[in-house]
Amino acid sequence: RCETCGEEEAKYRCPRCMKYSCSLLCVKKHKLTLSCNGVRDKTAFVSVNEFTDLNLLSDYRFLEDVGRTADAAARDVSVHRPTTNKFINYLRNRARRHNINLKTLPIGFTKRKENSTIFNKKEQKFYWHLKLVFPHSHAEYTLKRVPEDRTLTDILKPYIDPVESDPVVCQRLKIYTMSLHSDVQILMKIENRRQNSTRYHELDASKSLLDNLKDKVIIEYPTLFVVLKTLKNDMVVLGQDDSGSAEDSSSESSSLSSEEEGEIRESS
Repeated sequence: RCETCGEEEAKYRCPRCMKYSCSLLCVKKHKLTLSCNGVRDKTAFVSVNEFTDLNLLSDYRFLEDVGRTADAAARDVSVHRPTTNKFINYLRNRARRHNINLKTLPIGFTKRKENSTIFNKKEQKFYWHLKLVFPHSHAEYTLKRVPEDRTLTDILKPYIDPVESDPVVCQRLKIYTMSLHSDVQILMKIENRRQNSTRYHELDASKSLLDNLKDKVIIEYPTLFVVLKTLKNDMVVLGQDDSGSAEDSSSESSSLSSEEEGEIRESS
């Protein structure tokens, strides 16, 4: 008989508390009454006298799940990557020597987790985590360990160069590969601005990544927007709007001077 209503013949047995029930209504009622979640306890004690082949199979599958979880954790690169304050402070200090205001987010944020930027002590140069955004094709690509001395032109070749780009990528970014090289514009968002006054730096494709990042604020890693001048977009480039150019310059300089050298706004 159903152990909840005591009237109907039982059809179900709860994997958690082993109570019998006759219907979905009684199942829900017994969970509410006994505060039972209905999930089998894989680690529940079973005496030797009651141990069956089914319990053996259950234990075997439980150990397999534990092994898979441990193996996945061992393969997770983010677990082994240094995330200590010492490592982060070192990156910021090295960036400051190049006049780059590098800001980092608290551990747990998505950009903090995916950031793979490192500084190679032997070569004395940055290898940047870089994101490329192509708004006209609704495409984004992430590059890891990009050398600081690589020019933006070389970085973009595998994506928008008609000859050197990957066929699959070339097809997706067809609007870019068919455009003139002079029509391509590389922008980077100016940080520390009001939400309703977004502005962008225009970068020089002929210069290295490091030269383009100097005297700029970077949050975790650079995100470059590749746009076409002939196509309409709502990205306002710093210095190309008469009404806000003076305000833009003063806003950016004040945001940089308001912080002490090396200070990073982080939530503890």
